[in-house]
Amino acid sequence: MRALPQDAEYIIVGGGTAGNVVAARLAEAGKDVLVLEAGPDFGPQGDPAWPADLVDATRLGRSHDWGYDSGDSYPWTVGFERARAIGGSSDMNGCTQTWGHRRDYDAWAEAGLDGWSADELVPLFEEGMRRMRVRQFLASELTPWQRAWYDAAPAAGMPSIPSLNDLDEASGFAPEAMNIQDGVRVNSAFAYLDPVRHLPNLSIVGGALVERVLLEAGVATGVVVRYRGESVVVHAGNVVLAGGAYNSPTVLLRSGIGPFAQLAPLEIPLVHHLPGVGENLHDQPFLLMSWEGSERMSQEMSAARAAGWAPDEQAMGKAASSFEKEAFDLHFLPYSPTHRGDVKRWSVGTSALLPRSRGYVRLRSADAEAKPIIDHRFLSDPEGTDVAMLVEGAQILRELAASLALAPLVGAELHPGPDTFRAEALAAHLYRNPDNYWHPVGSCKMGVPADTMAVVDARARVHGIEGLRIADCSIMPNVPRATTAMPAIVIGEKVAGMLLEDA
Repeated sequence: MRALPQDAEYIIVGGGTAGNVVAARLAEAGKDVLVLEAGPDFGPQGDPAWPADLVDATRLGRSHDWGYDSGDSYPWTVGFERARAIGGSSDMNGCTQTWGHRRDYDAWAEAGLDGWSADELVPLFEEGMRRMRVRQFLASELTPWQRAWYDAAPAAGMPSIPSLNDLDEASGFAPEAMNIQDGVRVNSAFAYLDPVRHLPNLSIVGGALVERVLLEAGVATGVVVRYRGESVVVHAGNVVLAGGAYNSPTVLLRSGIGPFAQLAPLEIPLVHHLPGVGENLHDQPFLLMSWEGSERMSQEMSAARAAGWAPDEQAMGKAASSFEKEAFDLHFLPYSPTHRGDVKRWSVGTSALLPRSRGYVRLRSADAEAKPIIDHRFLSDPEGTDVAMLVEGAQILRELAASLALAPLVGAELHPGPDTFRAEALAAHLYRNPDNYWHPVGSCKMGVPADTMAVVDARARVHGIEGLRIADCSIMPNVPRATTAMPAIVIGEKVAGMLLEDA
């Protein structure tokens, strides 16, 4: 285990998707950088210490999870999987890299967040795609399950398009762009940290859980780290939180930055009252539908697996519900897990990409190891728009599944099933069974000073605190119409650039 330095010019709290980008860019520029990762650092790509499930891109990773879930928010438990290891959630995801739509980012800029327009971010998206070794599948490479939906999609108004990442494009179905190389999930540690691991000005320390930020007269001066069973102080000139939508707000709260009403009952001294910390949490609600399949599909998929690599995810569709007039607000994701032995699942997920519902992240305890209260308040918008979008998405999938091309291949619907064929019954099912698309954002919202619920400004600086920034999806004011892995990389690139400008 690597020794913990006593000080650094820059401390990056969290060696996850965006944090590694910030660390690498600063280290490349010659800055003294310390990355503190709560989970283990398994070393560079190829090190045998890496768990197989975090490297194998045919499946979602499950080991080294933070163990976060919905707790008692619902009568059942919804898991909010996040990786506690170097690489963060880029260790566990499905590797799908989408950008969203131009309006997502232009809306940020129009709200006063200078520098965040689509045109200004496109070069960072392109660089992120290059560094993450992203490659787009060809239609000829799709597995039989993926190809069946891809071929059928034009009948439902989703034409075959060359890429999902044209920021001006609306509905369509395309093979995915994925950060996979030779069957390996290329996480941000492999892509960004490995090329700079040899630099003497970069230190990466695993097993280092940051309890709180040290603050003196409104200035961040370092962090308190739980390391090898002890609380250790590490001083820094700059602190960058990159713990993600669940962990960055909890670090702020434990540091005395947040709503006073939440801190006082936990006997956390108030340092700076910021009512937006932990608020505005949202994720895109999700419905996974499944069918019984067919003997023909089983045989074709078995042959594809026997012939080589057959990943779970390869293609995606996007379409507009009746609530969207500019672009698209629905995703469709064919999904066919390959690692369940004899168990077959023939599924397609749909997600409402522009949710209206908002939730929160709050502390249960001042103890850094205590799980926070996470309540997305899924499908809680008073107009019922979120659930209505999902109902329309399911109706599109059912229309496709009943088509002449797909019906013989997919068979009968198993879930949610025939009992939910009426829109009202499906809505009731969704309210009883909310699910997430694994894209939490917004809990440390970026906004102008006049926005009382904003946590950081357009340069990712925490309002009212010097020397403290946030670089992860928690700063997104609104989730883009995208899977958020590549937008997280872009945030890392953007914040690193601003830090270097200020230096």
